Amino acid sequence: MTTQVTLTQFIIEQQRQFPGVSGGFTLLLNDIATACKQISHLVNQGDLIGVLGNADSENVQGEVQKKLDLITNEIMVKSLIWTGHLAGMASEEVDEPIKIPAHYPKGKYLALFDPLDGSSNIDVNLTVGTIFSILRCQEGVEPELEDFLRPGTEQVCAGFVLYGPSTMMILTTGHGVNGFTLNQEIGEFILTHPNITIPADTQEFAINMSNQRFWEKPVQRYVAECVQGKEGVRAKDFNMRWLASLVAEVYRILTRGGVFMYPYDFKDPTKAGRLRLMYEANPMAFIIEQAGGACSTGRERIMEIKPSGLHQRVPLVLGSKNEVARIVSYHLE
Repeated sequence: MTTQVTLTQFIIEQQRQFPGVSGGFTLLLNDIATACKQISHLVNQGDLIGVLGNADSENVQGEVQKKLDLITNEIMVKSLIWTGHLAGMASEEVDEPIKIPAHYPKGKYLALFDPLDGSSNIDVNLTVGTIFSILRCQEGVEPELEDFLRPGTEQVCAGFVLYGPSTMMILTTGHGVNGFTLNQEIGEFILTHPNITIPADTQEFAINMSNQRFWEKPVQRYVAECVQGKEGVRAKDFNMRWLASLVAEVYRILTRGGVFMYPYDFKDPTKAGRLRLMYEANPMAFIIEQAGGACSTGRERIMEIKPSGLHQRVPLVLGSKNEVARIVSYHLE
């Protein structure tokens, strides 16, 4: 019988390679995994337990919240706030950083998360997920907003959990990318996809074509060349995909390559981009780069951006390295 490696075992074995690393990080990841198991169960139950539909409220970005947006945010906060592993946290659904109450012990990490990415898809039974990012925090310090506003290069861990036909966690601690599948019978995440890598070349792109008339010229040029196929300058046919779920798009790229674009456009000139830097773009950039891909705004590396706000938006281009490099070169021209 093949020995199955659990998420906990995997993290402990990784930590043993780096003397001086405490067990608090392993426990923090276990807390996140426990919260995601609860979310997986709720997503799976859906209308059987009345958790689908709108919540008649808006988040800080002015977006209509789903019932599950609020429920999953509460699950994440309740699972992490009391354990003593965090100094603070931040959520897409909450305007300001979430403080740890004085009567709970505090740890040396900060967690940022999107509790239910792609929630617009939940009512039509498409894949959604949870995205998280972990930063270090100086012990004994009460973190302020500025302590969260650090470039993605300072992340110590990033991951996302995919709630699809199976529940999967994709994780990096800066030493490659690994995938774990939730075994529902024993309630454990099991290592099933070790050392994930993204091919440098691809024939697949993902973008919302309904926004085409609002794109900048570099993106117009790139997509036009892809659509021209073998008869165009690229001399090969491309397939197009669009799921409107970042976790699903990134997972597809991790498993078979591709490029995903949510570029800057003129549809709403007041927004510098559509996706959030701190709890969407940064953790996904960390994962993509660790798998051998690339991630950019089109003009600069995502991981090097100095954040200006907790809910800052950015354009996002990620995936197979050579395609991202081509898109960036068009922008720089």
